[in-house]
Amino acid sequence: MTTTNNIHTFHIPVMGLAYTIDSPIRVAQFGISSVISITDDELIEKMRAFYSKKFSLPYQEITQKCYDYRAERIKHYLNLVDTIVKDKFESFKNELAENKTALENYIAMLPNKSELKNGLQKFIDEGLLIKESVKNYLAEHFSPGEIDVNIMTKVDKDNFDKNEPLPVEFNDAHASLRGFAESDLTSSVVLSAGMNPRLYSYFEKFPVFYPDANGVLQKKIILKVSDFRSAMIQGNFLAKKGLWVSEYRIESGLNCGGHAFATDGFLMGPILEEFKTKKDQLIQSAHELMVKALEAKNLPVPAQPFDLKITAQGGVGTAEEHEFLLHHFQIDTVGWGSPFLLVPEATSVDEETRTLLAKAQEEDFYLSDISPLGVPFNSVKGMSNDLWKQKRIDENKAGSSCPKKLLALSKEYDPQGMCTASKKYQDIKLAELETQKDLLSDNELQKKQAKIFEKSCLCVGLANASYMENSLEVKGQQQGVVICPGPNLAYFDRVVSLTDMVKHIYGNANVLAKTHRPNMFVKELTMYVDYLKNELDNHTVEFTAAQLKKWDAFKSNMLVGIDYYIDLFATTDFFANEKHTIQKQLQFYKAVVNEIDLPVLEKV
Repeated sequence: MTTTNNIHTFHIPVMGLAYTIDSPIRVAQFGISSVISITDDELIEKMRAFYSKKFSLPYQEITQKCYDYRAERIKHYLNLVDTIVKDKFESFKNELAENKTALENYIAMLPNKSELKNGLQKFIDEGLLIKESVKNYLAEHFSPGEIDVNIMTKVDKDNFDKNEPLPVEFNDAHASLRGFAESDLTSSVVLSAGMNPRLYSYFEKFPVFYPDANGVLQKKIILKVSDFRSAMIQGNFLAKKGLWVSEYRIESGLNCGGHAFATDGFLMGPILEEFKTKKDQLIQSAHELMVKALEAKNLPVPAQPFDLKITAQGGVGTAEEHEFLLHHFQIDTVGWGSPFLLVPEATSVDEETRTLLAKAQEEDFYLSDISPLGVPFNSVKGMSNDLWKQKRIDENKAGSSCPKKLLALSKEYDPQGMCTASKKYQDIKLAELETQKDLLSDNELQKKQAKIFEKSCLCVGLANASYMENSLEVKGQQQGVVICPGPNLAYFDRVVSLTDMVKHIYGNANVLAKTHRPNMFVKELTMYVDYLKNELDNHTVEFTAAQLKKWDAFKSNMLVGIDYYIDLFATTDFFANEKHTIQKQLQFYKAVVNEIDLPVLEKV
């Protein structure tokens, strides 16, 4: 498929396992790019069966008995999505050429300064709605949104045939990558959750990630990062293998959905500023290393560096914030994630969960410890998964049956891996705790039990919404739904249409709730302040010099970030109506951070 010519200035990032599993089928024909998670091959196979039937396309099940079934399921689903998107795109182009109302409605969805919008409006203004002329114009200027895919690099479990370990290429993330690499897509893989050198090295096996004889990359690499240093290290690691990173997707460490990978107090504004000022450094460094590697491999060498995009996501909620990111930080596109959970035309969410999200208030969104990965996980109170989990605890049947084992990564009790949310793992932990109960107070015992019970089965919980929305059978133990919105969703209070959400992004409508919503940068700052306070409050064991150094750096980096914002908001032409309030908030949090007392190491 052809790539988009920046028709839209936003994209829909990956959300959970299921929430964007079919988003390209829903929105790509409008030129909107989105990202599919290719972690859960079982869900993917179910969705392939569902959409094959819906669009009367041939389907043959790929069972676990098939060789390389995981990669095959992913490859065939992506090919199906590609086929459906191409067909829907052609139909939509014909509709625009034949139906003036459809054309006017689509023009209303486009960015205000869009070349495509201006060109199409001209046909209407000048009364030149000749079917073939519009068709020819669309053929030249209009392309579907990208069908990108996401792999969480750390979800790369070893797999076994009976008790025999399979080769590393059959690890979960490796097989996912192979499925994408062998698919028909011309798009990008988004790598998130940090660096996995073994997985990164596996890219070398696939020619589609190297430039062809015409200097074109058939498939591209996007890295989701939270700071410049990480981007430079990972980009250069791949460049030394002859691989180019086409985009760095910068996500707020805390003001985002899903897993929250907090920085060491680095705030989003200063991070984006560093990418803006050092972008050329990223490009030149990687290009030089890539050229050497390609020459050593006797592969085609591009004469010039490839394009490099910088995009941002996490907590964006207004057209002004969107425009500010594009204008001030020269971002290529902005990721709008959680608000699209309230758009049935764009994401796969069951009705009960969507209603929960629409009604949820600020205090309902929180950072939890439910993830078996041991990383803070954005949650919302009232998830159906919490109810079913508590029911099992009350019946002394705590833990999940663990049917998918995608997060069976703990080798503590089993060399083949065990998930900390599984009944098997929790039974072992509870038995260990039983031997210590005479040494613990009732309060301490309850706290330790709660810690064990806290983990949730994300593999099933993050997939169930698609099954429920599409009336597909949910087999096995009842888990309900886990959903992981960012806290920004508190300020959106109703289900909205795709058209209205897109108009909101571009400032042509407003779908925000009437309650006060803090500026995205201030909101993130408050979360970082709370994060440091919680770290200090909950640190029960003796701390080390290294831990103290980390806290000190965290505090210092926040203060540097606050000063950066004070200068930024004093000089920018944006946020005129909020400037005074924002400056007061920044001064307040500067005082709060300065007053945070760090513990002192006692000298021996």
